[in-house]
Amino acid sequence: MKEIVIKTNIRSCQMNELTPEEQELITIAKKQTENSYCPYSKFHVGAAAKLDNGVIIRGANQENAAYPSGLCAERSALFAAGAVYPDIPVNTLAIACFTEGHFTENPGAPCGSCRQVMLETEHRYGKPMKVILYGEKEIYIFDSAASLLPVGFFSEDLEG
Repeated sequence: MKEIVIKTNIRSCQMNELTPEEQELITIAKKQTENSYCPYSKFHVGAAAKLDNGVIIRGANQENAAYPSGLCAERSALFAAGAVYPDIPVNTLAIACFTEGHFTENPGAPCGSCRQVMLETEHRYGKPMKVILYGEKEIYIFDSAASLLPVGFFSEDLEG
């Protein structure tokens, strides 16, 4: 038996340490929490996906009484980007969470389904997608979605 060690680098910073473009994406993601529909969880999530052409696609979580029918903010933004700009890579995705009257102190981590979609989006275009997770106390930056899901499932895995 052998052991495989997987290492993930996460940069932690404050808002003033980010580039103006990164700050803008976080601001948009925070604003998008206002567009979430979450009467059940009361957990508002906003996302902003910046494409290589400079366009920013917005997303917000959308819940449904039939829970599996809802959609997370990350996936709503990435699926919209793929539907409207199918040939343009996403270079950065920013995510913010708001609950109980304030933004979360710590960065909110994407669910497993979102991580898989983020990974496939990255794989689809053959280039890393930076992921920025906002928290009031600190912000996490991942240089690629693969950092959030290091052992992924791809279309090649479907081939016998």
